Amino acid sequence: MEINRDTYRITVDNLPDDFVQEELGRLKADRVIEWIWERDHSVWSAIPTEISNRLGWLHSHRVMAEKLPEIVNFIEQIRAEGFNQALLLGMGGSSLAPEVFRKIFGVWDGYLDLDILDSTDPGAILEKEKNIDLHKTLFIVSTKSGGTVETLSLMKYFYNKSLHSPGRERAGKHFIAITDPGSGLEETAKELAFRKVFLNDPDIGGRYSALSYFGLVPASLIGVDLKRLLQSAEVMAMKAREFGLPVKGNNTPAFLGTILGALSKKGRDKVTFIASPELMPFGMWLEQLLAESTGKAGKGILPVVGETIRSPETYAGDRLFVYFRLNGDSTYDDKVEKLKEAGHPVIRLSLQDIYGLGGEMFRWMMATAVAGWSMGINPFDQPNVESAKVLTRKIITKYREKGELHLPGPDFKFDNVEVYLGSENPGAEDLKQIWHDFFKLANRDKIKGRGLSYVAIQAYLQPCPETDLALQGLRNKIGALYQMAVTVGYGPRFLHSTGQLHKGDAGNGLFIQLTSKSSQDVPIPDQPGSDHSTISFDLLKSAQALGDRQALLEAGRKVIRFHLEGDTPAAINKLTELLV
Repeated sequence: MEINRDTYRITVDNLPDDFVQEELGRLKADRVIEWIWERDHSVWSAIPTEISNRLGWLHSHRVMAEKLPEIVNFIEQIRAEGFNQALLLGMGGSSLAPEVFRKIFGVWDGYLDLDILDSTDPGAILEKEKNIDLHKTLFIVSTKSGGTVETLSLMKYFYNKSLHSPGRERAGKHFIAITDPGSGLEETAKELAFRKVFLNDPDIGGRYSALSYFGLVPASLIGVDLKRLLQSAEVMAMKAREFGLPVKGNNTPAFLGTILGALSKKGRDKVTFIASPELMPFGMWLEQLLAESTGKAGKGILPVVGETIRSPETYAGDRLFVYFRLNGDSTYDDKVEKLKEAGHPVIRLSLQDIYGLGGEMFRWMMATAVAGWSMGINPFDQPNVESAKVLTRKIITKYREKGELHLPGPDFKFDNVEVYLGSENPGAEDLKQIWHDFFKLANRDKIKGRGLSYVAIQAYLQPCPETDLALQGLRNKIGALYQMAVTVGYGPRFLHSTGQLHKGDAGNGLFIQLTSKSSQDVPIPDQPGSDHSTISFDLLKSAQALGDRQALLEAGRKVIRFHLEGDTPAAINKLTELLV
């Protein structure tokens, strides 16, 4: 196979060379790369829990190469039966890689038009339902644990729809499952006569599963050449096996991971991704990989994805810029060059074509593992994710017992916006003052052990282009006014991504939670095949937002919640106007 050296080349500028050199020397002296390939848990912790059984991704590309005939035969059968749409029901690691593949590769002629549903918003669910033909749609129920509440709720809803059309005898033939052996979903899939169950390697964590059944079955449905994708990953894996590591060596995954870890310890812990337009969706997958892997034990690397590129002087000294450039594209060359000239550290990665994505995924999985070593954390667990889930379950249990949610009233109400403050109540009299007082909580000066603040906009809203635009406007204005990194995530999907970092890092985040009540609600069947329902999707979404807010407050985070009524994009735009 012809290999273009740009496939694994990395260009770096403005790095603190002495410090990075020192960290590289430690990497080599401790034989870190060698021990990673030996699957030695002591690289990260003396305790093997959630490490020894999480390293299957090291060889996943080779294992899956042997599974290609099975996948291809399945896809050909689906196509021959006239399926032309697919809807993946999943969250986090089960949905992000398929979404990236769909957005970057598109749909090849004669293959299935894949869509992703990773929301509990009733409007989002109804919108997806409206756009599919149940007679020609394959549902992919994707969850490693087999117990993800959002995924199973969506499965029950669409399974019940399929009982009516195409009908009870055919319903199971429209469903497949991707899960771990022995999971509850495996048993449910057998009971409901799903067409097929793909049992994934249980030694692969969700966010490291892109090059396993979780990513590759959906990719094959849209026509991606899996052999070519896996060959790209194999090239990168070969480079990642090189133990001798000069600074400019070929083991770019290890070099990249060392940079990420070393710079995070120096306060450059906001990794800002810039990409050629065709590669832009890749950031969604990287966001979970980095945030959930490194945001714990009072440490963390914040991935900043989809940010509008500003002039260099408007960025604080907490940034590391990473530029993914597709060969032949120069869209952001000039802006990246200005960032470099201004002294910001910049990493440039070149992809020969979009199939380089396979190699890039492996590069970043290895780099994240190495960064975890450098930072002294376990990059494979997620110790703080459960906190919001526990509180959500408590809220739902109380609802089932009492038949209603008992919620405190807002601290303020202005027109169509209710405001819920955190522990601080400054006695503001209008939204301008509320904004002003909230951003006074930001840490703008470097304090040992803490770093600079960032802002996370958490939108428990129906995703749509108008709301996307309004959220980006709010994000841009905050970034320009306060020179802080600002991220945006739709709830509850970000709970399976950046939610770990929000509660596990050093506590530098300022959290803006946006909620609204759905104009239509959708019941969640208690059991597949039953019309009985004790909760709805809108109630589940509300409980998730409330549980997440409470978990953040209990972790000592600074949170403000705006509950929006009426026209959601207009309400967000009004909030943006009042920022001063």
